[in-house]
Amino acid sequence: MALVRGGWLWRQSSILRRWKRNWFALWLDGTLGYYHDETAQDEEDRVVIHFNVRDIKVGQECQDVQPPEGRSRDGLLTVNLREGSRLHLCAETRDDAIAWKTALMEANSTPVRVYSPYQDYYEVVPPNAHEATYVRSYYGPPYAGPGVT
Repeated sequence: MALVRGGWLWRQSSILRRWKRNWFALWLDGTLGYYHDETAQDEEDRVVIHFNVRDIKVGQECQDVQPPEGRSRDGLLTVNLREGSRLHLCAETRDDAIAWKTALMEANSTPVRVYSPYQDYYEVVPPNAHEATYVRSYYGPPYAGPGVT
């Protein structure tokens, strides 16, 4: 599955409220994964963003969250999910936080479709489609699409 946006963000744990720096990847299938490093090989967790976000607050709107030590409040993001959970993040700058908010809101509301040569129409991509393997419709060796491991 294709990467929509990737970058380093601070993430606050839900239990101890400690900040940890992770590599975040927003995938075309509408999921947000976070990893130990930018290789995106060792996934810590994945959050479904597609049709699951109630709202996202940025910067000074995140009044109930303290930023990581040495970071500005302007970089804060609070992602409120439909089931009631929250994801507290912190970007390096306000501009970066706004760019993440824009990407997440678009991933939330835009249905993802890919062309199916077998059915001759565009199909909606299901969550976790990053694990899918694509095969050519003609004779020849199988082909794994870009971003598919």
